[in-house]
Amino acid sequence: MERLPRAAIFAIVGVILFIIVIFKSSVVIEAGQAGVLFRPFSEGVETEMTYGEGFHIIAPWNDMIIFPVRQLSVSDKMRVLSVNGLEVAVDATVWYQPEYSKLPLLYQEKGRNYESEILAPAISAAARSVVGRYTPEQLYSSKRDVIQDEILDEVQKELSSQYVQVNRVLVKDVTLPEKIKEAIERKLRQEQESLEYEFRLAKATKEAERQKIDAEGKAVANTILSASLTDKILTEKGIEATLKLAESPNAKVVVVGSGDGGLPIILGNQ
Repeated sequence: MERLPRAAIFAIVGVILFIIVIFKSSVVIEAGQAGVLFRPFSEGVETEMTYGEGFHIIAPWNDMIIFPVRQLSVSDKMRVLSVNGLEVAVDATVWYQPEYSKLPLLYQEKGRNYESEILAPAISAAARSVVGRYTPEQLYSSKRDVIQDEILDEVQKELSSQYVQVNRVLVKDVTLPEKIKEAIERKLRQEQESLEYEFRLAKATKEAERQKIDAEGKAVANTILSASLTDKILTEKGIEATLKLAESPNAKVVVVGSGDGGLPIILGNQ
């Protein structure tokens, strides 16, 4: 009778230990995640393997460190200096993800908080380097796409051996001091007005040239026509016109040879 309670106690303890072992030994890695196995009683981080999504059984004394490996983003508003020393605020977003196959090395060398350890400093350094090449006017007007690409190149070079893949950089805004911004906008308006004036001036010049060419052409045509009009031709044309008028049904009197140059005179009313 005494053995039965003792056996039950052992059984209960065994079940509890089994549940603990199963609980400690089973790991579920969700979608978009990956795991790094840490063996405290042997080599430490298992650098040869990255554990993918799904259910895994590990020794209860080991630990599985899980990282997100899908594309992530970080936004930051950095204050940097332009080429002439003016402070500029750059609001940027960076898309990144850890290199899947190098995840154990990333954990071993950079730790869980690798974003703050290597990513943020690399982004700040790249932004300072790139923005420092341009004037405020260039930053404000047409260089934003160029800045994005150059910051991306700089960050990728900086992190090429750090087990982090940077996919894209988006510069959302470049903020200048208000007085500098107003001065740039005023300068741009003046340049636009100057271009518009030059366009109107060029258009007026072309129109004047066209009118000059048209007038010169008419003058030449009149000169040629005047040279070809002899008295005989004029008399002949006058006679032709008189004959056409004579054919009109209107009542009239035609006196032949009484006008200037011997041209007929037409008298009469309708």
